[in-house]
Amino acid sequence: MRAALPLLAMVPLLAACGFEPLYAERTGVGPALSAVQVADTPQTRLGFLMREQLGNAFARSDAPARYRLSVTTRVVRAARGVRVNNVASRYELDVTVGYTLTEAATNRVATQGSTLVQVSYASADPPYAGLQAEQDAEERAATQAAVQLRLELSRWFAAHPGV
Repeated sequence: MRAALPLLAMVPLLAACGFEPLYAERTGVGPALSAVQVADTPQTRLGFLMREQLGNAFARSDAPARYRLSVTTRVVRAARGVRVNNVASRYELDVTVGYTLTEAATNRVATQGSTLVQVSYASADPPYAGLQAEQDAEERAATQAAVQLRLELSRWFAAHPGV
């Protein structure tokens, strides 16, 4: 009981440390993210997956969009593991996602940048299994890229409150 008493005394000090969650209402990041419309994505399977993941990540509201997000992707597939017969056993998918956040009312670029996602997958001998592994890697890359974009835009909205 005596050992727990100093810990209990520190609880009010931790509450006053100034920590505020990034998605707290006062910060405004949550409502700002829900005002972002994913406008342009590549017309590929990866582009479709990115659009779906970003829509989920931003929790888009029914209100008119204040911002438009344009996304570009560049995919590089590289063989990483090579068997004795010179056939690749593993592949790495490097996906570079470029983004531009534009204010809808003024068409002014608010922020832009890029992020890199790397995923790997095993190459299987049966063709369907190899195709399924590659598609799974694309899905994982789209999910990771959406998370990274959400974090980068959250940082930007937190640094520019009320924009």
